[in-house]
Amino acid sequence: MDVPANGAMVHRRLIDSMYVEAMVLADEARAYFDQGGLAERAMLDPMARVVLSCESLKITTRLMHVIAWLLTQKAIDAGEMTVEMGDDPMRALPAGPETEDDALATMPAGTQGLIRASMDLYRRAERIERSRSAPPAASPARAMFERLATRL
Repeated sequence: MDVPANGAMVHRRLIDSMYVEAMVLADEARAYFDQGGLAERAMLDPMARVVLSCESLKITTRLMHVIAWLLTQKAIDAGEMTVEMGDDPMRALPAGPETEDDALATMPAGTQGLIRASMDLYRRAERIERSRSAPPAASPARAMFERLATRL
């Protein structure tokens, strides 16, 4: 097995696992905002409920951006789309909405967890997107891996 093929396999598995994670998180967010968080939301003052509504939209936006981007990556990996088509700026991961620390601190625990999880997933997708245009810095571990792969 050559290193580029191994790298493609690792990329495919990473994208697949992130896709599953994104779909599960989207389902958890839907369930929370439809039913689970009703009691927490009812205890908030009216302005805090407006902030919570805005934050729920930000969670959804982050997740949908990541899911769309992951579907593009999956299509490229499956050969359904060329890398050049995937490089189209319309298919790039758009800038995600930011949540301010002050707003995060006022949210109920369930909402905070969803905000943090969606931000974490989004940042991981951003790192992968950036790594496509800028190769990772050379590392001794990667060099050793490549030497081992050529000898096997």
